[in-house]
Amino acid sequence: MKLRIHSVAGKMPAWVEAGVEEYSRRLPRELQPDWVTLPLGKRSRNVNPLAVMAEESDRLLQSVRSDWHMVLLDVTGKAWDTPTLAHHVQAWQLQGRDVSLVIGGPDGVDDRVRQQAAQRWSLSALTLPHPLVRILLTEQLYRAWTVLQGHPYHK
Repeated sequence: MKLRIHSVAGKMPAWVEAGVEEYSRRLPRELQPDWVTLPLGKRSRNVNPLAVMAEESDRLLQSVRSDWHMVLLDVTGKAWDTPTLAHHVQAWQLQGRDVSLVIGGPDGVDDRVRQQAAQRWSLSALTLPHPLVRILLTEQLYRAWTVLQGHPYHK
């Protein structure tokens, strides 16, 4: 199974890269995420935010392969606790399909992305900034892997 994380975002600060790297290096090779960062749409007072969101959604949909299992990180998705995430990771591995985790831009994604997603996962009911989402997501993937390994880290 390959794991790819598609994110609409700007350049991340060094502390974010360091946090993501810390948890990524702890993961086994088959779960190490490959990050695909797509550029933010141009925002200004004269540009309709829905048009920017549609443009970013287009780029996301073009970057995700149609034969991969797409999971959208979305505030309206289902909240998963760590054991549930571990269950999903194990199911993805057993299915043998590659997985794309998708993170929209600051305004989210349009309905086309939601409709194409096989699953929708909410990290939190809170709106989280992209830098924290990257670290939190990578840490939770590591934590889910420790659950599957019976490692005490997750407690």
